[in-house]
This record gives sequence, structure tokens and C-alpha cells, in this order.
Amino acid sequence: MFPIPHDIAIAIGPLQVRWYSLMILLGILVGQWVASRLARERGENPDHVVGVLVLAVPLGLIGARLYHVISAWGFYSQYPELIPAIWRGGIGIYGGIAGALLAFVIYTRWQKLSLLRWLDIAAPGLLIGQAIGRWGNYFNQELYGPPTDLPWGIPIDKAHRLPGYESDSYKLFHPLFLYESLFNILGFFILMWINRRFGKKMANGDLVLLYMVWYPLGRFWLEGLRLDSWMILGIATAQWVSGLVMLAAVILLLYRKRPKQTEAVAVTAEGQTMAVATEGQGSQTKPTSGAEAKPDAEPKT
Repeated sequence: MFPIPHDIAIAIGPLQVRWYSLMILLGILVGQWVASRLARERGENPDHVVGVLVLAVPLGLIGARLYHVISAWGFYSQYPELIPAIWRGGIGIYGGIAGALLAFVIYTRWQKLSLLRWLDIAAPGLLIGQAIGRWGNYFNQELYGPPTDLPWGIPIDKAHRLPGYESDSYKLFHPLFLYESLFNILGFFILMWINRRFGKKMANGDLVLLYMVWYPLGRFWLEGLRLDSWMILGIATAQWVSGLVMLAAVILLLYRKRPKQTEAVAVTAEGQTMAVATEGQGSQTKPTSGAEAKPDAEPKT
């Protein structure tokens, strides 16, 4: 089903463009498009999406690379010249998310914007961007699981196999990148549906908290299938992070304060008393009934 890929997409003399880089770039562009649409729907300036990306992309890549280098320090301590070679693959998504979050904090404080509101705008785009970017792992022949005889298994060159799996008896491996990509696509549509259906009733930050439940859930499962996880106390580090992030997000979703509906009284120009119901970002005005609708004094003729 999946042939052994070539990692070079375009080669013009010494210039080489790798599929890995193209897939990450495509994921960023699609995520930016989705976030810009959500910004317009929420009455925000979509130019801020590009503005924060200018900061989030480099900080996210730096954070992702640092996470990976630390997780594989035994290798990079022997070959430090390969540490900046991000085009060869090797990024840790939680490090990338941490770098991007730092960029959002810096940008929203600088522009005096709501951090939680803009994280909500970014969350669905981040998921679909991750789904696309994960295909870079296919072209680099990385992020695969144990051997399998399933028809959607992927072949891996011996040069890219982990120690212990070089034998010719191993033909196909679980495509973990594909599992994560499909899981993220499903999460993207769920977040978009929730935003359409309940967006006006949700507090700022609810959508990104749902992302913080969904993505770590899938990541926790996939890390149990990986053959090269960074382990702490016999458990994959990404599973520790995923579990803690999920727990924190669930607690915040259940117990965080949300804006309550309040009712105020307003008087129209004709002297009619109106009840104004406010909730979240919007407000509704409706006339009161009964004695409340009567003017303060009877008009005299």
C-alpha cells in the first residue's frame, strides 16, 4: 500500500528540497488559513494570525528540535554537528507546542489581545496542521511502530531501522504517523463542530482546553507503540507529558469559572422598561411583562 519513499522532492544541482520540509510548510499554511477564517468569524483581525506565526514558527521549531535532541542526547553528544540539521527530521511535538505557546504569550501581551481567545482561534488550525505535517515522517521513514502483517503496514529501509529490526524477516511496520494524522483530522472536525454548535456559549479558553484533551489522548496511545521513545521510570516521557496535560485540561474544563448570565434593567426613550440579558460576549434585549412594563406614572390628559 505504501512504497518506500524518497526523501528528496526537488533537486536542482546542489539545491535539495526535502518532502519533510514541504509537508511541515503545507501544514503551517493550511493551519494559518483555518485560523484566519475562525478569526474573521469571531470578529477579530486575521492579520494577527500571520503576525503570531512570524514568531511561533521559529520558536516552535527551536522548541521541537531541543526536545528531540535532549531525548536522543546519547546520539547527539557524539555528533553535535547534526544538532541544527532539522531538515534530516527529528522534532518533538511537545517542545514545538511549548515554543509556539511562548510566542502566543509574547505576541498577545505586545498587541494587548486576549491570550485564551486567540489560543481558541489557533487550536483547530494547529490540529489540521499537525495532521498534514506528520506525513513528513513517512518520507523520512521515521515514527513507525512494531512489525505488522496488516495491509497498510509501511516498508522501512534497513538503513532507517532501529537496532534489532534489521532482519529480512521484518517486511512491514505500523505507520504511526498515519494513525496520528487520522486521529488529528478527526479531532479537527470535532473541534470545528463544537465551535459552530456551542461557540457562543463557551468561555474563552474552552476550545484550546479541548485540544489539550484530544491530542494528548492520541499521543498517549501512540507512544505505547513506538520503538524509540524517551523513557522515564519505564514509561515514555511523552506519555508522562500527555497524561499530565490531559489531567490539567479536564480539571480546568470542569471547574474553571465561566461568565454567568445576568439581567439588567434599561429604559427606552418612550419610557418602557426593558430587561437586558447578557451572557458571554453578546447581549439580548427584551421587554418585560406585567407590572414591570408600566410607566412610573400614568400620563395625564
